[in-house]
Amino acid sequence: MAKAIRRRLDDLDAAQCLEDLRHTPGRCHELHGNRAEQLPLDLVHPQRLIFRSTEPVPRKDDGGLDWKQVKAVLVIGVEDTHA
Repeated sequence: MAKAIRRRLDDLDAAQCLEDLRHTPGRCHELHGNRAEQLPLDLVHPQRLIFRSTEPVPRKDDGGLDWKQVKAVLVIGVEDTHA
């Protein structure tokens, strides 16, 4: 698990903005419901690295997260979001 976490943290560190992670192997995507504004990156199934923007979440006209405007994130933790 430690290697997977390190790999995902390195991915986050290397990204200029969240858009850079959209097509990485970690399947970065927006969560919904009570986890709105949080995003996961796959680790070792079913665990995921959960994070969010450090700034107020920038939105596009359609209400979705503007991935190009997210420049910094806060890691919330590692958990199974399917449980």
